[in-house]
Amino acid sequence: MALQPGDLAPDFALSDADGRVVRLSDLRGQRVVLYFYPRDNTPGCIKEACGFRDRHAEFVAANAVVLGVSMDDAKSHTKFITKQQLPFALLCDTDAAVATAYESYGLKKFMGKEYMGIFRNTFVIGPDGRIEQIYRKVKPEPHAQEVLASLAASETP
Repeated sequence: MALQPGDLAPDFALSDADGRVVRLSDLRGQRVVLYFYPRDNTPGCIKEACGFRDRHAEFVAANAVVLGVSMDDAKSHTKFITKQQLPFALLCDTDAAVATAYESYGLKKFMGKEYMGIFRNTFVIGPDGRIEQIYRKVKPEPHAQEVLASLAASETP
């Protein structure tokens, strides 16, 4: 059964690059932009992360918390955050349990090879903990602007 807008977002508790545990339930009252990406310091992931970085102030102004999730460990996240000057948390989902709960982990194909990995998906979770918007098979570069536009549209009466 696929997750749909209106569904209660699966709760999670994941460590960030500094070892602090981030729980979705602790973020109630704020919008959460939860984006899943394949791997730190790869070209597409850099473009996507930098898009969120460059518009971070706009996300904060929209009362939205941006969280990136991959299977990378804290050391890898720390390097990525430092190198790209990311102002938001990257969460360590080393066993892909949260990615699986969000239907963002599975069989991928690249250059004729099949492997298990994270799909580039984003979930906008409302202040009530329900999924407001789902973006699947995201294009990295324009994505942050696309999410911001939908946040702005949802704020308009």
